[in-house]
Amino acid sequence: MYPKEYLQFLVHFHGDQDFFECHEILEEYWKKVDCRNKESIWVGFILMAVSAYHHRRENFKGAHKTIMKSRKLLEKHKEGLHVLGLDGEGLLHLLRQQEKNIAQTLLFRPYPLPISDSHLEKQCRKLAHSMEISWNNQKDIPIEIIHRHLKRDRSLVIQEREEAIQKRQRE
Repeated sequence: MYPKEYLQFLVHFHGDQDFFECHEILEEYWKKVDCRNKESIWVGFILMAVSAYHHRRENFKGAHKTIMKSRKLLEKHKEGLHVLGLDGEGLLHLLRQQEKNIAQTLLFRPYPLPISDSHLEKQCRKLAHSMEISWNNQKDIPIEIIHRHLKRDRSLVIQEREEAIQKRQRE
C-alpha cells in the first residue's frame, strides 16, 4: 500500500531520528518516481527532514529556509498527505510551530508526525522492530547521527553537479 522507502523514512524520523538518512532514502525514491519534480510531495518530506537535521545542529538559518519551503510544498499537497496516511492539518500545524521555534532560535525537540492511518503505524512499528530501531525514541541521539553529513561521501553529488554545469554550458 505504501512505498517501502516512505515506511523507512517514517521509521527513521520517529525512531533513531536519523534525519540525514530520511533525506537520503526519500531523495533516491524521488529520483526514481518523480523525475526530479521540485514540486513533488516527496521534496516536501525531504526538506522537512533536512530542516530537522539543521535545527538539531543549531543551524537556524538553514533550518528556517528549509522548513518554510517544506511547509509551502506540503500545503499544496494537503490531499496527498491524507493518501499517505497522515493528518494533513496536523502536519501543517506542526510545521508552522517548527517555523516559529526556529525563528525564535529554540533548541530542537523531536516531533512525531501525525499518522492518521493505524495500519500505516502498525507497518512502521513492525519495520522498526525488524530494523532494531525503537519507535518514538526518546533517548539521546548518538553524535554520529547528529553530524552524519561530515562523513558523507560527496563524490557522486559533486560529479552530478559538474555534469549539470557542463550540460547548461553546452545548451
